[in-house]
Formats: sequence, structure tokens, C-alpha cells
Amino acid sequence: MKLSILDQAPISADQTAKEALEASVKLAQAAEDVGYERYWIAEHHDIPGLACPAPEVMLGYIGAQTRQIRIGSGAVLLPHYKPFKVAEVFNMLATLFPGRIDMGIGRAPGGSAEVTNALSDSFLQRVWKMPELLKELLHFINNDFPDDHDFSSVCASPLPEIKPQPWLLGTSEKSALLAAELGMAYAFGHFMSDKDAGRILQSYYDTFHSRGQSSRPQSIVTVNAYCAETTEKAEEIALSSLIWSLQKENGEANSGVPSIEEAKAYPLNESVKDTIEKMKRKMIIGNPAQVKEKLIGLQEQYKADEIMIVTTTHSLEDRIHSYKLIGQELL
Repeated sequence: MKLSILDQAPISADQTAKEALEASVKLAQAAEDVGYERYWIAEHHDIPGLACPAPEVMLGYIGAQTRQIRIGSGAVLLPHYKPFKVAEVFNMLATLFPGRIDMGIGRAPGGSAEVTNALSDSFLQRVWKMPELLKELLHFINNDFPDDHDFSSVCASPLPEIKPQPWLLGTSEKSALLAAELGMAYAFGHFMSDKDAGRILQSYYDTFHSRGQSSRPQSIVTVNAYCAETTEKAEEIALSSLIWSLQKENGEANSGVPSIEEAKAYPLNESVKDTIEKMKRKMIIGNPAQVKEKLIGLQEQYKADEIMIVTTTHSLEDRIHSYKLIGQELL
């Protein structure tokens, strides 16, 4: 099995943003040491408790402090940007770190409506133009615009010897079909979707067209997972993330991911308990043997090439240890 990591660069309640970003470097280094396939970092804007609005900046920083693990964006939110600029950035990263760069693309806003307006004009119209923007981006990456195109003489230099690998990230059949149409690798955000992952991924496999991006369909399923020596400890380290999610929904998350002690002290009524139980159904929580069994089951169920894991804990040590235990079982 191939395993990889999606890092949202969470800021813990007792951390600065700088410390959180430095923790992301340590996580990528630990992932490389354990044998994870790739490390991606997400893009978020003005969301309390998340430190990374610019994956491309962090990728240069992380790439310089790792040796061989693939690194990428999970994802660059294309409707905010011109495809040419995104192509330049990722071609430059691929020039600096040959054979290691993934260009993950998404279309979510990544923040509030006010932030979206601050970032870009006409965001919703550009979301509708996503297929067109994505095709343009791929032409820039492949340097293969038709001769009669307005951009046929434009080069997103520097052109690397090994191109960045494009991935489309999504949570719907629409994104899966677009990835298949364009011959792109596809990452399904299982951890943030209630839709039928099996049906969506099967649509991707069934309709895939080889168009130069990838000779065959390649898929990642991204899941929340928490692992510790005992199930009880795994439940404990997952609680910080669960309570933090509740705090974000209630507008209470200004202080970052709470400690285990703070999470345990959070007031729980029956409604809150029910909400937590529903959230846990989307998570894999357990000891190494339990997590291994569930991840293998997910991979077989969805015919995924790779499982990408999101683990958000208050303690960096707990987060890295969880990834190490999973890696030791499966890699």
C-alpha cells in the first residue's frame, strides 16, 4: 500500500503560526523517514487555527529540508489565480526539486465570502470556468498550446526536465468526471464529503481518457485517521480535533486546536455528543491493528492506488507518532 499525508498546518492553542509552520516541516521529514509516498499541504485563507495560505511558499521551504519524498499542494485553489502564474510557480518548484513535485488543484474558496472578495474578483464566475482554467493550466505545464492559440508563444518558464504531476482534488462526481476527461490523477476528499465515494471513483475509472497527463487512472482517497498504542489513547488524541471542529462551527475556535485537557473539559450535552459521534463515523480511530484493517478495507472498497491521511492533533508528537505507527503497519 502507498500512504501519503495531507497537512492542514494546524495551529495549536499554545502555538504561534511560525511554530505551526515549523511543525509542518518536521512532519514532512518524519513522513520521509517512515516511507510515506508524498506530503501535501493545504491552502486556507484567514481561517483561525490554520497557518498556510500559500502552499507554494511552504513547498520551497520543505523541499529544501527533505531529500526524496514527493511534495505538493492539497490544493492550489485555481479560481483565485491565473493559470499562467500557477504554472510558473510549479515549474519553478519542479526545476528546484526534480521528480518530486505534485500540483494539486482545487476549486473551493478556502475561506469566507469576505476573504474570497479580497482575493479575487468574480470568483463564482471563475468556478464555472474551472474546466477552461484547468485546460489552460495543463497546456502551460505541457507547453503544448496549438499554433493558432493566443498563448502559443508564451512559455511558463523555467521548463523543468520532469514536469510537476497534476492532480485534481474534489468531493463530487463532477470533479471526478473532469479529471477523467482531462486524463488527470484524482484525489477524493473522503474526510470532507458525505457523498458516495465508491460511485464517484468508479465513474472516474470508467470514463478515464489518457490525454498525456497520466497513461492510466490514478486515485487517492483522503481520510481522517488517528492511531496510538491503544484505542483509548487514539480516542483521546482525536478528541482535540473533534472539539476544535465544533468550536469552528460555533465561532469559538480563535485559540487554535485545544489540548486534550481542554477538549475533555468542553461542555457536552446530548446534542453535542450526537454531533461528535456523527463526525467520528468519518474517521478511523484505533490501535495499529485496527487502523491497518480499516485502511486496507477502504483501499479495497474504493480500488484506490493510495490512501492519504489527515491527522490533526494538539501535540505534534502525537501527530507524528500516529503517522509512524500507521506507516510501520502498512509500509
